[in-house]
Amino acid sequence: MTIRKIPALDLGVIAPSAVELSATALARWDETIQAADESDNVISIMGAIGEDIWGEGITAKRIGAQLRALDRDVIVNINSPGGNMFEGLAIYNLFRQHPYFVEINVIGVAASAASVVAMAGDEVRIAKAGFIMIHNATLPDAGNRHDKREIADKLEQFDTAMAGLYADRTGLTRAKIAAMMDEETFLTGEEAVAQKFADALLPGDAVKHGPKAEMTPLRRIDAALAKGERMPRAERRALFQEITAKPRAGDEIDTPGAVETAVDDGTAGISLALARLKLMRA
Repeated sequence: MTIRKIPALDLGVIAPSAVELSATALARWDETIQAADESDNVISIMGAIGEDIWGEGITAKRIGAQLRALDRDVIVNINSPGGNMFEGLAIYNLFRQHPYFVEINVIGVAASAASVVAMAGDEVRIAKAGFIMIHNATLPDAGNRHDKREIADKLEQFDTAMAGLYADRTGLTRAKIAAMMDEETFLTGEEAVAQKFADALLPGDAVKHGPKAEMTPLRRIDAALAKGERMPRAERRALFQEITAKPRAGDEIDTPGAVETAVDDGTAGISLALARLKLMRA
């Protein structure tokens, strides 16, 4: 199949929105998975789709810049738990519009928005131990009933666009795809090939494990919250102690001596850490 036969997606009807990462996708995502061999025409999508609160992530702007520098065939390696669906759809369109052959390799997980990106390949290959996950778009629960009705309408637009894309790629009916999305379906490598989400399996030596990236205390807390993990009390206290021991320039602390006493009184340490997390999110 060629991406030239798959329609572009009209993003004009879809409002940009940060979509909540799936806890199950995060749980299955192994960030140490890497491609064993990377040539100079490779684009790597290793991480969340869209800019995160730390100013990092895979964005359409970044992918567009890389594609403009590659006036030839490209290989796209994906290991991502998903992220911002609007960015995923925009990246899908960028790959679809590339005038040369696009080979996409799912070397780990291509979940949610990342699974949309994967559908843009002229050829899609997946590791036998890899996964493609499709589901309905989700947002953090917020707002009154009027807000939620508006949000539901927007999410329905995302889901309709995704279902049409998956159906065009696989040949499955939209009703079948919608049911799979409702269930938050994980497809193994073999299942993805059987149901035509991918064209072939990657050879076993195409994937390797690299070192685990170091995470700051705030990132570890944020990741644990996103995954719904129960972080042991001792680990929480150690992380908060590390945070409060190194105040950042420009942080305002109203209570004198809060840095020195935060960990000892428990709640003050948590409050201070959360305040700093809010500053970093702003």
